[in-house]
Parts: sequence; C-alpha cells; structure tokens
Amino acid sequence: MTTFQVYGLGQCTLDYLGIVDSYPPVDAKCEFRDLTTQGGGPTATALVALRRWGVSCAFCGVVGDDAFGKTIVGSLVAEGVDASDVLVRSGAVSQFAFISAEASTGRRNIFYRKPSGAPPAIQEIPVRRIEGAEVFHTDGLFGEACLAAARAARKAGTVVSADAGSLREGMVELAGECDHFIASEVFARSFIGRDDPEGACEKLADICPGVVGVTLGAKGSVFLENGKLVRISAWPVEALDTTGCGDVFHAGYIYGLLKKWPLESRIDFASWAASRVSLSLGGRAGIPDPSKYNPRGK
Repeated sequence: MTTFQVYGLGQCTLDYLGIVDSYPPVDAKCEFRDLTTQGGGPTATALVALRRWGVSCAFCGVVGDDAFGKTIVGSLVAEGVDASDVLVRSGAVSQFAFISAEASTGRRNIFYRKPSGAPPAIQEIPVRRIEGAEVFHTDGLFGEACLAAARAARKAGTVVSADAGSLREGMVELAGECDHFIASEVFARSFIGRDDPEGACEKLADICPGVVGVTLGAKGSVFLENGKLVRISAWPVEALDTTGCGDVFHAGYIYGLLKKWPLESRIDFASWAASRVSLSLGGRAGIPDPSKYNPRGK
C-alpha cells in the first residue's frame, strides 16, 4: 500500500475571489475586480502547499457530484495531491464560497454555502492509509470521523496535527488526541470566553498531550511546549488578502515537523509562509518557494 508523508482529512471548497476598494453599505452597488477561482479549505490548502514543497500528500473530504465538486477534486489532482479517497455524494452540492477582499486593508468577507453531502462515516475513513503516514492533519470539520482517525493515527505512532479554526462540536475532544493543536484567535476567545491567548494555551495544555498554540494574525502567535511559552511576531507585510494564511501557516508548521526543526523555527517558517500568501488574492496563488525563506536574525 502506498504511504504518504502527510494524510489530511477535512474541508475542501471552491473559492471565487474578488477585490473591492472598500466594503459598501447595505443596498448599495459595489464594483469588484480581479475575479479569480481557486480551490480552498483549511486542510486541502495546507496539503497543496506541502505538495508544492515536495511532500507527498493524500486527502479525504466530501464533495457533491456537481461541477464544483469536479473542479475541487481536479484542483487537488493537478497539484499532485492524492484525492482518490475523496467521497463523492450523489445528488449533493459541494461547498462554495465567494470572498471579497478589501484592497485598502487586506480584510475579507466570506459568503459561503455548506456542502449538502453526508459527512464521512467512521467506516469510510481509510484508517490503514492514515496509520501509514508520518503526519495526520485535520481541521476537525467531520467531528466523529476526525476524532476516530486521530485516535487510530496516534495509536499507530503517526503524529497528529489539528487546525482549530472555530470551536465546533468535537474539537475539545480532538485536542486530547493531538500532538500539535494550533487554534485560531477566534477559537481561543470562544474557548475561554476572553481575549487571552496565553490563558487559552494553558487551558488547552491541560487537554492536549503535546504542543498547543494560538495564531493571532498580524499580532503573531503564542505557543506552549512543556510548560514554556513562546511568542513570535508576524512577518510585516502590506496584505492584499488574508484568505488561506492560516491554512498555509499549518502547512509551514508541518513542513518544519518533517524537517525536525525546533519549535521556534517551525513557527517562524510558518509565519513567513503565511505572510507571503497574503500578498496575492486567494489562499493558493501566493504559496511561496521555501528556498526564498531566510530566518529572521540570520
């Protein structure tokens, strides 16, 4: 059986993106420009980045048997990601998003349609392929399936990494099965009920047996490893669009894991990769070449 360095289970979508000069008030017309179409989704985009960096990857997610679904799968295959485990639900619609990026600030609004296909059942998860990977990465979208896959992976000695973008059902339980649990600022705030990323790390460390972290966008990130807090600033850029920055941050972190870099190096590379993505429209167009990375202070 073919094994992969990274196996991902989670969300995949098709993104339509455009730029507006500024967000309009209600009932106003607003011209957008530079319309582009890209594949998206936290886990799917992370795998695309890793594949471009020479890492072998496989992905499992859910699409419908519609045109969007074919495009989503095609975008992964074109990048060299093994998408043979993607579940195509008959008569279902795939996830779709329209994203408007504000040119003056880099902020974006996301308008999305959820997929209508049933989430993966536990028996549909390719456990043997997950167990054979070096790293299992998930965004926790499919609660029961992701938790079952994470448990199987850890039992087999596969490193488990999670992208906790929002506090959805099953995410706290998932943290207990992770070696690396990295949450967004939104997740951290919802988790402890206040803006305190360090406090969120400490509380997560009571659940997660490994490294925990909180990404803070332009404010950098905070991590906790073996009781030691590490805070690293973001790479300063004039952002055009922040879509996909978090996804590629996770890819950068996993890349560092595979390279056996220390925590600070993993975070710095991840921060650099995320900052480069923000210079282009969409989450995949700006994925950088790792050879262009020069660690800060060197």
